[in-house]
Amino acid sequence: MTHHTAGRRGLAALAALAALAALALATGASAAADGVPGYRMASGGTPVKGAASTADAPRLDRGQHPDTIRRGETKHYAVALDGTSNAYFSAVAAPRPGTKVEDYTDRLTVKIEDSSGTTCGPEGTAQFHSGGTAYPVADYAARLIGPDVPSCQHAGPYYVVVSREGPATSGPEPWPVEIGHLTEPALKGKPPSPPAAGSWSSATPAPPTDATTHQALGGTGFNDAATVRKGVWKDHLAPGETRFYRVPVDWGQRLNLSAELPNSTAPSTPFVPSALGLAVYNPARGVVSAGSFVPYEGKPAAAKAFTAPVAHGNRSAPDRAVAGMRFAGWYYVAVTLSSRTAVAFPQGAVLTLRVDVRGTPQAGPGYVSPAGDFGLTPGDDAVGRPAQGAGGPLTVVAYVGIGAGVVLLAGLGAWTVLARRGAARPVPVLPMDQQTTQASPRRSAPPLDG
Repeated sequence: MTHHTAGRRGLAALAALAALAALALATGASAAADGVPGYRMASGGTPVKGAASTADAPRLDRGQHPDTIRRGETKHYAVALDGTSNAYFSAVAAPRPGTKVEDYTDRLTVKIEDSSGTTCGPEGTAQFHSGGTAYPVADYAARLIGPDVPSCQHAGPYYVVVSREGPATSGPEPWPVEIGHLTEPALKGKPPSPPAAGSWSSATPAPPTDATTHQALGGTGFNDAATVRKGVWKDHLAPGETRFYRVPVDWGQRLNLSAELPNSTAPSTPFVPSALGLAVYNPARGVVSAGSFVPYEGKPAAAKAFTAPVAHGNRSAPDRAVAGMRFAGWYYVAVTLSSRTAVAFPQGAVLTLRVDVRGTPQAGPGYVSPAGDFGLTPGDDAVGRPAQGAGGPLTVVAYVGIGAGVVLLAGLGAWTVLARRGAARPVPVLPMDQQTTQASPRRSAPPLDG
């Protein structure tokens, strides 16, 4: 009798967990067949369908706009710009996990043209560096106002042109894309001069080695990125997964980052030439550092980035990594674990993310109106404010893997532990995003070693 009762309880537990899985999928948790979550579009973003001809181009208002694009396709969007503000147009390519992509040749480009077909400044290019793993990539094009800008200074109609290029060897599926439109106000006075040569050092300092470790649950993209501050953070990535984090960086400050994999405990680990990627984007979703992926051969590995200090005058720098550090605000950090690391990390890998915000905040150049996304507000330094889904010092939580409708449970005992811990788990604190987006449903991190 006791045996049958325990069996029924076990089946009931499994049924309850299956219901949780169905609920998660029904509430918008995008996942590929292997359980890796896909990119989450902005909550409240207005869908748009770009046109092949400027004659049919839909209007692109400020904010984020989901669309799709096929290989070889070019899409146009219409915008009306004034003659005083800088306008930034970002394009995020978000092929679903498992999509076949080719490094460098599979790419998304974005540019701005006026009504006479003149291109306004350099185009942005988002491409892959992962050895075949699909992950979100982004960049922007800008229409800038200034005495040293040769064209596109007038108010009037403009067009955002987004193109997808790729070889026949890549996947034929349409990519989800997110097109963004942000405006940077004009300055009150004369634009600041570029930083003097040699005013800052390019020598990479040591990353933080704090004794206290914090738990982070990275987001699927820019819209649900987890807030992190200076310190050492732990997360868990499945092979083929990308997680996003955001860091407040003020004028005069710079980022020093290190994303690290542990050694493998597998009996044998093949060499993976492009295993771990670290990318940095500015508040307008422009590439600061796309960094090539670092290799992995069973020993600890680290991908690193060290940015220039934030300065308004950086925008005239010939180096795009420096030019990208042109305004204060939320900077985004994306970490990708190659799908080819599955042999070394069949259950996923513990990620150690070391975040260092260096430099003393300085006064900004002064805008004629609120800077919005291109600035910080009191409290954005994140001191004492937990990251999304995190509670300060590292805490161990149970792990539930949900993918393709299959629920994996390591016995009734594990379910009991999960239920007890779930009852006591606090509600995650949502980051205060200037776009007022809602956090995506996410699975908890698995138990972390150490």
